[in-house]
Amino acid sequence: MTREPAIALSDLRKVYKPSRRHRGGRAQALAGVTLDIPRGSLFALLGPNGAGKSTLINILAGIVRKTSGTAQVWGRDLDADPRGAKLALGVVPQEIYVDPFFTPRQILEIQAGFFGVPRAQRRTDALLDLMDLRDKQHAYTMALSGGMKRRLMVAKAMVHAPPILILDEPTAGVDIALRQRLWEAVRGLNAAGTTIVLTTHYLEEAQALCERVAIIDKGALVACEATEDLLARVQAKSVTVRLDREVEAAPTVPGFTLERTGARSLAARYNPQEAPLGALLEALSRAGYAVVDISTRASELEEVFLQLTGG
Repeated sequence: MTREPAIALSDLRKVYKPSRRHRGGRAQALAGVTLDIPRGSLFALLGPNGAGKSTLINILAGIVRKTSGTAQVWGRDLDADPRGAKLALGVVPQEIYVDPFFTPRQILEIQAGFFGVPRAQRRTDALLDLMDLRDKQHAYTMALSGGMKRRLMVAKAMVHAPPILILDEPTAGVDIALRQRLWEAVRGLNAAGTTIVLTTHYLEEAQALCERVAIIDKGALVACEATEDLLARVQAKSVTVRLDREVEAAPTVPGFTLERTGARSLAARYNPQEAPLGALLEALSRAGYAVVDISTRASELEEVFLQLTGG
């Protein structure tokens, strides 16, 4: 990665005027967001519904006009060079937009034509292979599964070889197996140098995939840190410990709130910055119990997300 950002936002604001039907005042969707997304990164943009994520993406894509502030995409200013900024982006929206009576090959060829990609430079075969769609290249898209359509949307966004790919909830409604195949393809694109910006409600995906995370709430940026640094903010974590024999009553361990949840299991809630999990394991061992399994109630990133957004 280079120090020059792929996307640079400075005091970006968007205020929607009230409609004729709804006169409840001006709605502020973005409240001065300043954010740099490094080139070559796999970056997560998270936030509750209505936080402003889609507005931010639509501004970058040229669909929504910002109220004020500046935005640069791959060094191109959104106001001074809007065409150059748009060409540097490939956007995969939440909704699936594909003509049901065209085949994947036809859709990619048509999309490449829209971007003015000469026939000799088109990457249709490579994209079909990358998204594991070669065997469906001549099938009508109406016959494709939801996961295949999602992968086709990614291929469609990449026909002009943009250096930045934005994925807006790409795995919504996709089963686990197809989700894994999609992430394999995304990792391949990132390894080849494409900057990936991901929005998702599956926070475990963001935690596993992305090295940097930004969180937006009520239009404002509330965090932007390396994933490991963000996870260090966890103030309250829950784990379930399964033991080798029955527990008659939850033991007392300083720094931990323990609750018996089954004949052989205990739920523990604690602050990892004040009470390390090892202290609990040592206390259980001294009491004569052997730990068979440990599972978390939620991902650590989910805990931080809830802390920062008041969820």
